[in-house]
Amino acid sequence: MDHFDHILNWKLQLGSHPFPGYQPVRRVEDMPDCFSRPICKLAMQLNDYATDVERQRLLPFVTRLACADTPAVEAQRAAYISSKRVTAYSFEYGLKVLEGALAIGRQADTLGVHEARTRLETVQSRASSAASVSDSPIFAKIKSWLERKKQTEPT
Repeated sequence: MDHFDHILNWKLQLGSHPFPGYQPVRRVEDMPDCFSRPICKLAMQLNDYATDVERQRLLPFVTRLACADTPAVEAQRAAYISSKRVTAYSFEYGLKVLEGALAIGRQADTLGVHEARTRLETVQSRASSAASVSDSPIFAKIKSWLERKKQTEPT
């Protein structure tokens, strides 16, 4: 099982992450087609502005991102998220908006937070080393600065 340690110990981190079997995701367009773009955009925003502890609370949502629907439903999700005005300073509120957006349209298979956490902790306890290193810490830091600047500029 040692050759699976990098998967079993995967943790969400700031910025893009190379994940086994898939390319690094630097923007929403890098996601597979089956992933909802508005929902992924919100999840990535929350990931990038979260603390390390908060970020791990997004793990149960990762399994629910593959819920792309019709263009009309995706537009409804985008409008819902936009209307809620999530900011970088409201992680808890952002999670509630993410839940609301996931309730619109087609539903991906869901795991409860407790069930997802229990499964992840079980497989992590069997692994021998931690993994999931950001592909470029400097890139992630610069990206976070630019995103914060973009949010503070008047529209």
